[in-house]
Amino acid sequence: MAKKKNNDWKKRDGIVYSTSADFDYHNSEEEQLTLPPQQQHLRVQLDKKSRGGKQVTLVTGFVGSEDDLKELGKLVKNKCGVGGSAKDGEILIQGDLRDKVLDILQQQGYKAKKSGG
Repeated sequence: MAKKKNNDWKKRDGIVYSTSADFDYHNSEEEQLTLPPQQQHLRVQLDKKSRGGKQVTLVTGFVGSEDDLKELGKLVKNKCGVGGSAKDGEILIQGDLRDKVLDILQQQGYKAKKSGG
């Protein structure tokens, strides 16, 4: 019996078709290493675009894995007492809490600064 290959088409981003019978897709993306807080350069800004007029505090510039980003996002959301999300290298915090988020990040040892607005 032939060995069954994992050919989930949703994971083959950018590959349309292969004529090789022995083709086995390998995702070349490696897990990005998370920099220590002292080496992170985060930017805290207010964002209102395409959010139905609502304001969010946006933290960008995080270098690291999604899990570490979500962990930092959870910490910031808990300390601010509001909702938000953490994905695609960004942390969104509901409302205009730039000063509070900046203080929290700096207390955790991150290099953070306000940018824009």
